[in-house]
Amino acid sequence: MGSLFRSEEMVLCQLFLPSEAVYSCLSELGELGLVQFRDLNPDMNVYQRKFVSDVRRCHEMGRKLMYLRKEINKDGIPVMDTGENPEAPQPRGMIDLEAILEELENDLREVNNNAEDLKHIFLELTELKHILKKTEVIFNEVNQQMGIAVASQTADPSWEDEQVTLLGKEGLRTGGRVRSLGFVAGVILREKVPKFETMLWRVCRGNVFLRLAEIETPLEDPLTRNPVHKSIFIIFFQGDQLKTRIHKICEGFRATLYPCPETPSQRREMAMKVTTRIEDLNTILGKTQKRRHRVLVAATKNIKNWFIKVIKMKAIYHTMNSFNFDVTQKCLIAECWVPLHDIKIIQSALHRGIKRRGSYVSHILNKINTSEDPPTYNRTNKFTSGFQNLVDAYGIASYREINPTPFTIISFPFLFAVMFGDLGHGCLMVLFAAFLVLREKSLAAKKTDNEVWNIFFAGRYIILLMGLFSMYTGFIYNDIFSKSINLFGSYWHINYNQSTVMVNKCLQLNPSLSSNYDQVPYPVGLDPVWQLALNKIVFLNAYKMKISIIIGVLHMLSGVCLSLYNYIYFKDRLSIYCDFIPQVIFLTFLFLYMVLLMFIKWISYGPQNDFPHSPACAPSILITFINMVLFKEADELKNCNTIYMFAGQGAVQKILVIVALLCVPIMLLAKPICIMRQQKDKYAQLANVHATTENGDAGAGRVVQQPSPSAGGHDENEIGELFIHQGIHTIEFVLGSISHTASYLRLWALSLAHARKSYIVISYLYHSLFIVPQFKKYFQKLF
Repeated sequence: MGSLFRSEEMVLCQLFLPSEAVYSCLSELGELGLVQFRDLNPDMNVYQRKFVSDVRRCHEMGRKLMYLRKEINKDGIPVMDTGENPEAPQPRGMIDLEAILEELENDLREVNNNAEDLKHIFLELTELKHILKKTEVIFNEVNQQMGIAVASQTADPSWEDEQVTLLGKEGLRTGGRVRSLGFVAGVILREKVPKFETMLWRVCRGNVFLRLAEIETPLEDPLTRNPVHKSIFIIFFQGDQLKTRIHKICEGFRATLYPCPETPSQRREMAMKVTTRIEDLNTILGKTQKRRHRVLVAATKNIKNWFIKVIKMKAIYHTMNSFNFDVTQKCLIAECWVPLHDIKIIQSALHRGIKRRGSYVSHILNKINTSEDPPTYNRTNKFTSGFQNLVDAYGIASYREINPTPFTIISFPFLFAVMFGDLGHGCLMVLFAAFLVLREKSLAAKKTDNEVWNIFFAGRYIILLMGLFSMYTGFIYNDIFSKSINLFGSYWHINYNQSTVMVNKCLQLNPSLSSNYDQVPYPVGLDPVWQLALNKIVFLNAYKMKISIIIGVLHMLSGVCLSLYNYIYFKDRLSIYCDFIPQVIFLTFLFLYMVLLMFIKWISYGPQNDFPHSPACAPSILITFINMVLFKEADELKNCNTIYMFAGQGAVQKILVIVALLCVPIMLLAKPICIMRQQKDKYAQLANVHATTENGDAGAGRVVQQPSPSAGGHDENEIGELFIHQGIHTIEFVLGSISHTASYLRLWALSLAHARKSYIVISYLYHSLFIVPQFKKYFQKLF
């Protein structure tokens, strides 16, 4: 049987590969993806293995590629992806690839370092330019505040240089003495200004004069390339002691200090030089950026292929580290699990690998008999891979067990559709999934790193089936955006006159009267008249709740029945009698019986039936099931002479509960006890054989060893573990049957929540758009 319904049959093989062709052979096998190698050096650490240096080389190339991709993403250059899947290069090609990546990294690092140095210089010159510009304004403001006049109208240029406020020869006159003030100019981050100002005031005790001016345009940080906001400060002080303190405070706050000339003419001259250097730096930075862009654009053409090659090379060398050398050191020995039906394909791949290297020594592939459990391998395609991943997320089946994926392809979308039954919403899901399916080649080639998008794309066929099933259940519910569609008309009729209808807000129709109801089931789904009924929620709740329980019980029974195929395949007759049959009886006698009661109630208690099968005398299924388990008689309903749905129901229910409860100890103890008896019988037979041998060889003086109790394969510890395992399995099944049955009520609860939320949303839109005449006509025609 193929791997669609059961995992592939695997065999353990031993490979003898010539040393010069191992790399090529592994490259061919890796493209197939059908081989799982075993580690033959489990006691050897990573650094003691033969090809650890090659793995490091691949790791270093991967680091360089990550650096290149990081720089490409910084510049926002789109990466070309042709969808190619190149093979792993040969060892000689690995040397060429190393040289290419080394050259690209060195060029890029050199360009980045140069650009970073130039940007640092550009930043310093820009800040100095702003300082020279702002100091003129600050000096003028200070001069005006100190009452010193600036003789700007004098024609003597030497007088202009001597007329330096607070500085130079004129200085500040206080009490007949001349005091010369010094100053420090620099730039600091804007968010540090309050703390910086506070620290200056406290350390210098208010003996400094601080002036601030903000730089309007944000500056670019050379390291992070983020815009930063800075402020210019000028600190006036007197004395070398204060100067030393100010320098330490600026260093602590990482403020940058710049030399500022004392005279206006020197400041103007410096500003002209700074402007010239900034223009030159802009030209050099432009050329540097163009060179960096050319290097990155050249790298983007092949970076995807380089990544694939490096990953494959690293995987090959990592696999080769799990091999052993033979005695001659000319051949490598490997052990691997391979699918039995693909051995010929693997043989062909090995021949191609040896032929590529031009080796004259052929490979040897031998099958090995082993008692180890083989790995589980299920062959998938683009349609079944999503469902297989969904199943594997909950647990991987054991070797050669039934694969539940084919059944999940139907059951999972259907259970979702029971909760999400809406024809309109399902149609939206189908359109979205159809877009992903039709454009899957172009979308797969983009290979985005967005995790949410990758999840949606990987499950595109799951979403497609969920949408289709939602459309089906929405059609059954007669629900499209929480509204009903009148396809087959209504089987209900209003027989009230116009005055009665206009006066009464609520009117009740009697389903037992043929004048109100045609007594014929609706063709498909629900009658659209329920959209207008006030008891719509009550009716749908009862309907969907019972449907959820029915689906849940049938789903659990189908899962238990699948285990029968495993027991038959593995020829485990003991599990059939001790596990499968009691489990089926337990589920059938309790929960399937409850499902049968639902159908009996639907059939027997209809509006057309008279006493005692009228709807008013219909007993509650939940109360009936609880009384059944508690061996309690149900209370009679008012004006009803019976509490049972059929004759002999009380006796039948007691028998069903007793038999179901007797299945619990059978599931718990039968299998371990039977295994213990089998082991005792084997031990007794083995003891008889030894006794016969001892009697026959007593005259020869032979010493015959007595068999041990564990000779049969199970000792006391294994028997104890078997009892514990069987107890856990029994408790899980019994409690799980009850809890899972209740859990299936989520189908009803989520369906109710979805319907109500959709109704609220569509009602809001309906009332919002109803004021527009065009929308009013459209809604009236549609619904």
